[in-house]
Formats: sequence, C-alpha cells, structure tokens
Amino acid sequence: MIKRNLLVMGLAVLLSACGFQLRGTGTTELAIKELDVSARNAYGETVTQLRQTLENSGVKVYPGAAYKLVLVDEKETQRNISYASAGRSSDLEMSSVLVFQIQGHDQLPLINDKLQVQKVVSYDGNNMVGSDTEVSQVRNEMRRDLVQRMVMRLQMISPAQLDALQQTADAKAKADAEALKAAQDYENSIPKQSPVEVPAE
Repeated sequence: MIKRNLLVMGLAVLLSACGFQLRGTGTTELAIKELDVSARNAYGETVTQLRQTLENSGVKVYPGAAYKLVLVDEKETQRNISYASAGRSSDLEMSSVLVFQIQGHDQLPLINDKLQVQKVVSYDGNNMVGSDTEVSQVRNEMRRDLVQRMVMRLQMISPAQLDALQQTADAKAKADAEALKAAQDYENSIPKQSPVEVPAE
C-alpha cells in the first residue's frame, strides 16, 4: 500500500514537473501580463469567458493596457453532410470561426489571425428537442475550445515580439504618412491653369 502511494505521488510530481495539466484545471502562464480585450458584442459569452480565463491565468485585463486584443468577428455555421429520410438521423457539421486582431498604441494592427473549430453531431429527426439541446451543448463546447485556443495562441507571444511588431507598425505608419504628405505637396506645387476666357464679340 505504501509503495503504491509513493508511486502515485511520484507520478504526480513528475507530471507537474513536465508542465502537464488536466484540461480545465489550474491556470496557464502567459508572458503577456497586461491586455485590453474587446469585441463587437462587448458582453458576449466568448469575450466574457476569455476575459475570465485570462484573469485566472494571471493577466491583468483592463482598458488602457499597452496592447489590445480585439475579437473582430465570430461566425457560427452549420450544414448537413449526410441526409436521411424523415424521422431518421442525419450528420450535421458545425463550425465556429473567431477572427481576431492584436493592436498596439494608436490602434495600429500588429497581428491579424483567426481560429476555427469544427465538430460533427448526429441530428435525430425523431427527437428534435433532444437533438436541439445537444447542438446547443456542442456550441458551448466549441466556444470553450475557441477560448482555450485563443489563450494557447497568446501563450506563443512574448512582450518582446509585440514590441518588435509595434516598431515595424510605427515605421510603416510613418512611411505611409510621409508618402501621403509628399503626394499632397507635389499636387499643391503644380500650377493651376486659369480658366480660358472667351473674348466677347
């Protein structure tokens, strides 16, 4: 019995040392410690879950942070991939796409990307209420998957990388502004032709 307990404890220590965590337990360490998070639907379930997950992972989420994560768009679609006669089960492919952007100061875009989750469920024509409930549950699972994937994506980004991307974005914005000014200056330097006067008869 003692040997068994020691074995279990040893495995637990080994797994924790490797960074192993059961899904949905504990927190995920992120290099980014401060972040503003917004979405088109400011009180939507996805952005709400994402804020909570980030805060549980030690990230300070507040307006005015140096970098901002914007959930630009979230689309949910579904389509039949197999058809059955009335009253029989058919397969339904469900898809969720989350388009996001990370912005620096002056709202300059630093990263544009998207995440996608797909699942297939069986829809029973004989039990439409039960099938609708299952579809709703799967949608919730897919939303949680998107949030987890978003956190994993953020895990791959360091403040140093964001700083480098900010410098590149600043340089591009400055070059674009200078090019626009040069074009305007050139246009202003071209003499404007006076309208041709038609001599009176």
